[in-house]
Amino acid sequence: MSIPFVLADGSAHALGAHWDGYGVNIAVRSRHAVRVDWCLFDEQGEREIARLPLPARDGDVWHGYLKGAGPGLVYGLRVHGPYAPREGHRFNPDKLLIDPYTRALRGRLQWCAAVFGYADGSPDDPAAADRVDSAPFVPKCVVTPALPSLSLRPARPRIPWTDTVIYEVHVKGCSMRHPGVPAPIRGTVAALAEPALVRYWRDLGITTLELMPMAAFLDEAHLVRHGLTDYWGYNPIAPLAVHAPYLASGSPMELAATVDRLHEAGLEVIVDIVLNHTAETGAYGPTLCLRGLDNATYYRLEPGHPERYVDDAGCGNTLDPAQPAVIAWFHATLRYWACEIGVDGFRFDLATLLGRSPAGAFDRNAPLWRTIAADPDLRDLKLIAEPWDPGSGDGALGAFPEPIREWNDRYRDDVRRFWRGDRGARGSLATRFAGSSDIFGRAVRGPSLGIGFITCHDGFTLADLTAYARKHNEGNAQDNRDGSDTNWSANGGVEGDTDDTALLLRRRRRRCAMLGTLLLSRGVPMLLGGDELSRTQRGNNNAFCHDNELSWLDWTAQGDPLRDLRSFVTQALRLRRELRFPCEDAFYSGAPISTSHDDKDIRWLEPDGTEVNVHGWDDPTRQALGVLVAWVGAARDDPQRMFLAFNPCDMALSFRLPAPHGVQHWTVVLDADAVAVRGDAHDMPCGTVLVPAGGLMAWVSTMTPLDPGQDAPPATA
Repeated sequence: MSIPFVLADGSAHALGAHWDGYGVNIAVRSRHAVRVDWCLFDEQGEREIARLPLPARDGDVWHGYLKGAGPGLVYGLRVHGPYAPREGHRFNPDKLLIDPYTRALRGRLQWCAAVFGYADGSPDDPAAADRVDSAPFVPKCVVTPALPSLSLRPARPRIPWTDTVIYEVHVKGCSMRHPGVPAPIRGTVAALAEPALVRYWRDLGITTLELMPMAAFLDEAHLVRHGLTDYWGYNPIAPLAVHAPYLASGSPMELAATVDRLHEAGLEVIVDIVLNHTAETGAYGPTLCLRGLDNATYYRLEPGHPERYVDDAGCGNTLDPAQPAVIAWFHATLRYWACEIGVDGFRFDLATLLGRSPAGAFDRNAPLWRTIAADPDLRDLKLIAEPWDPGSGDGALGAFPEPIREWNDRYRDDVRRFWRGDRGARGSLATRFAGSSDIFGRAVRGPSLGIGFITCHDGFTLADLTAYARKHNEGNAQDNRDGSDTNWSANGGVEGDTDDTALLLRRRRRRCAMLGTLLLSRGVPMLLGGDELSRTQRGNNNAFCHDNELSWLDWTAQGDPLRDLRSFVTQALRLRRELRFPCEDAFYSGAPISTSHDDKDIRWLEPDGTEVNVHGWDDPTRQALGVLVAWVGAARDDPQRMFLAFNPCDMALSFRLPAPHGVQHWTVVLDADAVAVRGDAHDMPCGTVLVPAGGLMAWVSTMTPLDPGQDAPPATA
């Protein structure tokens, strides 16, 4: 049905294009524009069928209303204004722009000269504006219908932070090779709700999925030239739009339905969101969205040289969180994903850039954090900061305000160093295991402020930490210059793959030891998806550009005794849930656990059973460590105890089991060589035990037996 292309004034209230049941209202913010055209296209997005100047302006917001239009309407923007780079302006109406508030995109970017706003390689020359129409080569926006109200959908699980176990995974990579996922939906968000995957995560003990970026992103030009892609998705172009290739149906309704199914299974969904930069890169980048909409408002430009972009993100540009227009865009983005898609929280990429003052310093009272804290729909979600950026040095770890938690990279580094066998590392290991009070105690908050992790998407996988001493990023088309050179990894004497069974067993043991440390530490643990299956990237510690089997989870590891670590992870998480001491949101005090028991809540022991003293902490030749944790169980007054033996050395060591009052026997509950099943065969009297090289073992003295039916965490708080 054709509609007359006549615009009414409409409303400036809601930015973006919204259908009200009768027509579509569009509102666009641009302070410095002199005209904004709403360009309509045919259903395929191939032919421009109307170019409609927006008839009304309220302040910085241009708007119009098209009666009779509805969902499926395909459109773009052309914005008129000065092309004056030395004044910060790069308007060019010959470049079709993406609406930054669009909720869907159609088509893909084709890299060619037409997508750049300048001609002849001179982006700063006021006379160099390119006049070739870019419309045939850029994605188009699509109007979408409203999603069902959250009040009509399954309730959020709302897992308490103290019970949370995070699993970071790539939307596409987790299902591409899974035999239990139907082939037509592999690599899509629909696959996340498949029973085979849901059952897998629940059986493992996961409560919360942290999904790598799902918003629309672009493949960088230099990657395309080398046959690579921007697989990780940290190159965003439209933060409210779900990345189209992830949608089997093409509709964001698919993601909302997937979130509903995961909620019904008791699983939370956190999305990794990138609000610090865009895919337009620096001055030599394409004109696709904000650059042509209002460059001087949305981006941070160098003082005195507005033709130059501040590049604190390391990606060519940095968005300006001091601008109300930028904060409003961020706020709308978060509300859409949380209040319409229904996700349970966000992980903020390079979060220090979202809270910098105009002078460049980190500001814990920055506008975005205040905006979140004032929004009742956002402040109670799971909000996690990556508390650093390429230009921040030590970052802002421990400095973020309520209600934001933080990735703890010091945990990562100190646990890696200890289990690599570095001298002088056990004091730091003890601090991390106990909840990092040196970082989070200053904020008068508990250990759950920190997200402990050993691996994440960025860097070596857990398997590669034990198999490679150096990075192998030759396949990234950057001459192995990319990726960190500081990995705290060790290969055991052979770089990469080996047929040496003894070495493979030692590598497996060290992987389990690191996992056991993580899952029994205070704080919130995060696993990298696939580490429990010893996923390898063959030494590539920056596989951001590999959308192939190098990055996809390899499900063939299931059942392989050298690669499959699921039974160990499952047992460690059962201990975490049922013994509860790792979940306490308080730092250990070293004091008695109650007035009726002399046991201290934590004691650090030498392998011979004596307490570690000041000289022992300072002695770099001492590497192994014992930990005795005591607590009073909720169901009884008897003290419960766990003893952990950490042996990062290259040889087996004897540890003396403690003999606190009333304890005569210990039961093995965790072993980095093999998960111990409780039973008489594993009871042993107080005495000495041999812990293998690179191994971790754990025993309990008094405890309530684990219920074998309790394989999964509670679905709700």
